[in-house]
Amino acid sequence: MSLPVGTRRLFPDRAEADLAPERAPSLLISRLLEDGDAADLAWLLHTFPEADLAAWVERHGGRQLSRRSRAFWQVVLGVEASPSDLRPQPEALWPL
Repeated sequence: MSLPVGTRRLFPDRAEADLAPERAPSLLISRLLEDGDAADLAWLLHTFPEADLAAWVERHGGRQLSRRSRAFWQVVLGVEASPSDLRPQPEALWPL
């Protein structure tokens, strides 16, 4: 299934051929979950099963979505996203 014409506005830096769902699923999911409107999200849900989107949010949402989008999609899809930063946090320089 090809990308709707209106959705192309979210991918000005990509060629049409590079946006096939089977070629770039993570790019499509991340950009549409972050910036898509109702029509974009309807196409996304028609193209990818909800379980695949939930798995993507769990696996990549912590790094590829803003905090606000990640929180929204966690509630909508009923999943927990991976942490945004997996590095160990340093101790405070000047603990109070």
